[in-house]
Amino acid sequence: MKIIDIMRVRAVIPVLVVEDPAYALPIAQALVEGGLWVIEVTLRTPAAGEVIQEMRKVPGAVVGAGTVVDRASLSVAVAAGAQFLVSPGLTEDLGKAALETGIPFLPGVATAGDLMRGLSLGLSEFKFFPAETSGGIPALKALAGPFNQVSFCPTGGITLATAPDWLAIDPVLCVGGSWIVPKGPPDLAAIGAAAYDASQLRKG
Repeated sequence: MKIIDIMRVRAVIPVLVVEDPAYALPIAQALVEGGLWVIEVTLRTPAAGEVIQEMRKVPGAVVGAGTVVDRASLSVAVAAGAQFLVSPGLTEDLGKAALETGIPFLPGVATAGDLMRGLSLGLSEFKFFPAETSGGIPALKALAGPFNQVSFCPTGGITLATAPDWLAIDPVLCVGGSWIVPKGPPDLAAIGAAAYDASQLRKG
């Protein structure tokens, strides 16, 4: 799959911080059963690589690595078998290294310069991050104006209530949602319910 195909699977990609690998399998099962198949596991904990490996055991799950910030974290993601890569920002070195892996890559951008750097690398799909504190919807609309060939996944501060407003923007294909799986021991019933609610959102 290309990154644009992954972005189109569902309108919400859950963004997870999982500290205990024992939680990985049940969380992924709850998400998939709730209707969210694409899962981003952030590399913010020592267990992240193992979490990705465990989650990939769930049939139907497409599990990627987030918070890829340099070649070291890129290596962790690749070794864990991440099916896509997400970064909070974009440097030329990281962009080239990520593209060399052949794994679908969604780099973070917040400025026109970031976008131009990505376009120069041949990229056309981007994570707008951090979405709310970078100016929110007005900022993304202004940023997207001169770059009508690109698509976005805004992430950061978005909720179930605000996601439809973001999805109404033409170049936004999906949003990242950290509200679906809170940190700590998982409440699987709550995660499944939150996943179902998010899965009902549509681009439009």
